[in-house]
Amino acid sequence: MSNTKQLEKKINKEYKTGNVKSAIELCQIGLQDDPTNADLHVRLGDLYLAWHLDIYNSCQYIDEAITEYQRALETYIDSAEIYFKIGQAHFFKGDLDKAINYLDMAISKNPKLGKAYYLLAETYTKKARFLDASMNAKLAIKAMPFANSCAHFLLSNLYNVSSARSFKNFALSKLELLLSILTLPFDKIALGNVARTLSYAKFLPILLKGAYQVQTNKLNDALETYSEAIDKAPGFIPLYCLLGDIYRSLGQFEDAITEYKMAIWLDTLNIPAYRHLCQAYEEQGDYDSAVEIYEKLIQIMPNMPDVHSNLANILYVKGDIDGAIAHFQTAVTLNPRKQWTSIINQTLGFVYQESKQDLNAAISSYQSAYLLTPKDIDIYVNLGSAFYDKEDIENALQVYRNALDLDPENAKIHCNLGFLYWGKGDIDEALKEYELAIKYDKNYDIAYNNMGVIYLDDLGRVKQAIDLFKKSIECNPNYALAHFNLARAISITGDKVEAAKLYQVAQDINKITNEIDPQDILDKINALFN
Repeated sequence: MSNTKQLEKKINKEYKTGNVKSAIELCQIGLQDDPTNADLHVRLGDLYLAWHLDIYNSCQYIDEAITEYQRALETYIDSAEIYFKIGQAHFFKGDLDKAINYLDMAISKNPKLGKAYYLLAETYTKKARFLDASMNAKLAIKAMPFANSCAHFLLSNLYNVSSARSFKNFALSKLELLLSILTLPFDKIALGNVARTLSYAKFLPILLKGAYQVQTNKLNDALETYSEAIDKAPGFIPLYCLLGDIYRSLGQFEDAITEYKMAIWLDTLNIPAYRHLCQAYEEQGDYDSAVEIYEKLIQIMPNMPDVHSNLANILYVKGDIDGAIAHFQTAVTLNPRKQWTSIINQTLGFVYQESKQDLNAAISSYQSAYLLTPKDIDIYVNLGSAFYDKEDIENALQVYRNALDLDPENAKIHCNLGFLYWGKGDIDEALKEYELAIKYDKNYDIAYNNMGVIYLDDLGRVKQAIDLFKKSIECNPNYALAHFNLARAISITGDKVEAAKLYQVAQDINKITNEIDPQDILDKINALFN
């Protein structure tokens, strides 16, 4: 018994002086002499966990901690404390479902174990199950009313992120923040968290130096600064993301990916690292890997609307239209911000319209966007386009007229109105709208071209048409359709050689822009000399 006490004193002495490795070795020696000593297994598990969380340590010891706790549990089978410790270890490992199971077991053994309720609340927060998190935070406070600053602080944050924006939630958030401050002196966990946060202040000069080097574009110097810091504190996770960001700026994507993966290896729930890793894969063009990481991120945090939106964009690029639609819809459902949700609804409408040819769904999405941001002129453009594709000309006209009430000098709306009137056979109104489009945008190539077609095909005024086509090309030299139409007009004047040259220009540009059916150009060229 006296030997055990002496060993405990030695272990505590080594631990308090920062020699965790020596303390672990002493524990291991003690267990060689007494391998069934459950208390020593618990102590060794605590030491492994402490070493795992030490930012100056480059190794992972969380599995060793779990193993030692489980050995102790064989002796203390009903110990709520050991169940809590195993749950805590799984929490730091990132295995949240196992953490929940063990913490629930700890509570079943001791319903008054406040720290188990609190850690359960933190676990549910990481899983984005905010109602469960809030309930357990309140139970933690009930179990330890004067020593649960952490639970009050968590509740304050939960009220802040609540989707139900209200003065009540705002007031409750501030109240919980105040209570977290008042109960701080009585909460050992909270005091430890504050001390740990303050200890990070020593890295502030390094972070500021690196940030200055990045701002002044001395990226290689910043790389050296952060790399040296990692050598000294390999467990300080933010440094890996900062390094990854610099590598991305330099176009060294493989190096960036390695740094982000290292941050995730050290903290499997590091959301910023996952986000940056996805962006690196996107910028590299590795969409399959980006999709894989986004899906993994959604498994961890299923209620992040921007992640669903980003994944939807990649799936759309990859041609998975149904997958893209599903994630856009989830993003719309999750996000309470009107401006952002309106943009996603518009994107969803575009996908329905262009890729699925589901015009009713497209119109519904655009209308949903309109209800959120009725002054967004792009919605009117898109909605009018969808009505036009549906051959509902009257509704398309009405939408564009309503848009002009908001923005009377919008050249695009006038151009679209001109196109609709032209389609209805109302040439005079069409020309008026195209003239207004050009009045408000002197370089509107489409308006010049469309007016030229009206003058050429509907009014037979070839000279005016030629002038308009030339003006369109002047505004946009890479406009294949304008070159094509100018060739048509020139051919009428009898200059077949010049017309052929223009058709050839249209053909060359069209290989890139794909504005015209290539066969139409070939037919026109062949017709010149037959």
